[in-house]
Amino acid sequence: MTITPDLLPWQEADWQHLVRYITGQRIPQALLFAGNKGIGKSRLAERFAHSLLCSETDANGLPCGRCHSCQLVNAQTHPDYIRLNPEEPGKTIKIDQIRHILSVLSLKPQYEANRVVIVEPADQLNISAVNAFLKFLEEPTERTVLLLITDKPSRLPATLMSRCQKVYFSRPDPEQVKQWLLDQGIKKDSDLLLSVSKGSPLLALDYAKNDTLELRRKCFDQWLDIAALRTHPYIVSEQWVKLDPGLLLTWITGWVTDLIKCCFQLPAEKLINRDLFEDLYKSAQTLELSHLYSVYDLMLTTRNRIDTQLNKQLLFEELLIEWARLNEK
Repeated sequence: MTITPDLLPWQEADWQHLVRYITGQRIPQALLFAGNKGIGKSRLAERFAHSLLCSETDANGLPCGRCHSCQLVNAQTHPDYIRLNPEEPGKTIKIDQIRHILSVLSLKPQYEANRVVIVEPADQLNISAVNAFLKFLEEPTERTVLLLITDKPSRLPATLMSRCQKVYFSRPDPEQVKQWLLDQGIKKDSDLLLSVSKGSPLLALDYAKNDTLELRRKCFDQWLDIAALRTHPYIVSEQWVKLDPGLLLTWITGWVTDLIKCCFQLPAEKLINRDLFEDLYKSAQTLELSHLYSVYDLMLTTRNRIDTQLNKQLLFEELLIEWARLNEK
């Protein structure tokens, strides 16, 4: 049996789009899979990769599960199936990694089907790595397909984007996702989980399994404590630096966005954090809208810096000190 990942309920249309590349025998040299985190881009890319490597796909583009290539994929030993990731989470993909891959790609694929290289996250390619890939795309080797996966397509250089066919993943239908969450055993808070995860099903499931909503509430209470001068930004930043910085920034951005909405008297159902409506609405009554916009601008700047080598604790200190000053005003 093949270990090809199952399609998620909201991926049928995207899968059929990919299958047409195979059945029409017009497989692009490079495909960019772009969309929000947690909607299953990696799973669909792996499924497509398995089909490209199989020598006997069926009429629906699925791998046969019987040929030698499928057996190697199942054993995770296929020489023509290459994954390229940062050596450490949050780090860039370095030029030395690219040089090694390019040395492999300079040779013909070892089997008669395609060779597939999955690059994830593609936005973590540094500039030297991007330039090396561009050179490869200008002089591609036969039967080699690049699958680039990213949550942040805006960070990719236009020169690289222009050489890729794009597959953009839209946000799944909420009702379909809520039924899927129910099928996974998640029987409560599905609306809130979807709102906090911005409609990303796999993130919503992860939040439910790891009690992420409780952690979010604890961080929100600390954020309120800073505003009320019950604790200091330095103390909180020491604790927050131990958490996922990207997740924290997403939460804080959502809180600030909801505060701005509260200033315009929007109802709770329009908020990302609708369960925090009362606390957010109360805080909004004491804040200047122009000052909130300045904090929001700082949030955007911080999001662009969070994946760099800058000290994460200092980044959070800067944010929390500005939040404390805003409340002092």
